[in-house]
Amino acid sequence: MNMTHCARLLPLATALLLAACGGTAPPPAADAGTAAVTTSKGADAAPALPAGWTRLDGGALPSLTGQAAVLPAKVRSDDGAEVEVDDTGRIIVGGDDVIAVIDALGLGAQVFAAPKNTTTASGRAAPHQFLFNRTTGVEGVLSLQGSLFLGNSLRRHTELAQKLRAVGEPAVVVDDLQPAPDKVRKIAAALGLAAAGEQLAGQVQQQLDQAAAIGKASGHAPRVIHVSATGAGGAPTVAGADSASAQLISLAGGLNIGTEAGVANYSALSNEGVVAAAPQVILVTEHDLQLFGGADGLWKAYPTLKQTPAGQANRVWVMPDVQLKYASVGSGVGALALARALAALPPA
Repeated sequence: MNMTHCARLLPLATALLLAACGGTAPPPAADAGTAAVTTSKGADAAPALPAGWTRLDGGALPSLTGQAAVLPAKVRSDDGAEVEVDDTGRIIVGGDDVIAVIDALGLGAQVFAAPKNTTTASGRAAPHQFLFNRTTGVEGVLSLQGSLFLGNSLRRHTELAQKLRAVGEPAVVVDDLQPAPDKVRKIAAALGLAAAGEQLAGQVQQQLDQAAAIGKASGHAPRVIHVSATGAGGAPTVAGADSASAQLISLAGGLNIGTEAGVANYSALSNEGVVAAAPQVILVTEHDLQLFGGADGLWKAYPTLKQTPAGQANRVWVMPDVQLKYASVGSGVGALALARALAALPPA
C-alpha cells in the first residue's frame, strides 16, 4: 500500500461515528464523464436536479406478470422454519426489496401493509403503513389481519416471525444480506410463483453479469461515496461493506469508500473523513435526497463533500432507491447504469 493511500485511509477509519455539520451549495459545473447514463427523462415523477447533477436511472425493471400462483406453497424461511403459505391476498411486508419483487410479479395490489418509510408506489398505496423494527410487537402485526408476513431481515424479523407462527400465522423471512437473484427466487416461491421467480432471477443475474463485465473492462476503479440521510440514529451516513449498494458499486467497477474503511452497514462519517476519502463520485438515492431537503440539505449535512474531487466536479449521481439501496429485482438495471457511467469517467 502506498503512502498516499495510507494517508487517505487512516483518517477515514478513525473518523467514523462523528456527525457532519454546516455548509452551502457549490456553484454548478458540467460533468462530461456521465454521457453514457440515463437522465431525468426516465423518471417522470422525479423533481428536477441541480445543473450538472445526473439522474442515473437504468430504466424498466424485469417483470413477469399474469402467472398463476400455485398454493399452498411450502417454503423454507431464512430463519430455518418450514412454512406453508395458502393465502397471499393480504401481505404484510417488511421492506421495499420484497415489495419490488411482488410488483415485478404483478401482485402489488396484494401488499396490505408496508413500512412507514416505504419508497414504493405499492407500499404507499397499501391500506396500512407500519413501523417494522426489532421491537415490533406481535399483537400489532396480528391486529392488521394480514394473510402472510414477508420479512426481509433476520436481525429485525426473526423473533416476530417465530411468534406469529406460534399462533398459527404464516411468516417467511427472506434476509436482505444475500444476492439479489436468490432473494427474488425465495420471495416468488413464498407467493406460489417459484417458476416465475426463477425466470426473473435469471434476468437479474444476466444484468449483473453484464455490469460486472463492463466494470472489469474499464481498467480503473473510481472512488465512490454513497451518502444516506438515515442509518445512524438520524445522522447522515455512508454505505459500508455489508450494504447492498457497496456490493453493487464494487460489481460495477467502483471502489466504495465505506468498504475500504471497513465500515459496517450505514455509519456516520466526519467532515475530515469525507475529505480523506477523496471520492470521485457522490451517489445518493432519490428518497434520501428528499430527506436531506434537496441539494442544499445534502451539502449542509456533509459540507466537506465540496472539497473532494467529486464535489469540485459537481459529480452527484441520483439513483432510484430500488436500483441502488437494496438488493432486489432492480439491482441488475441499477448495476448496468452505474457500470456504464463509471466506465465513462476518465481515469483519475
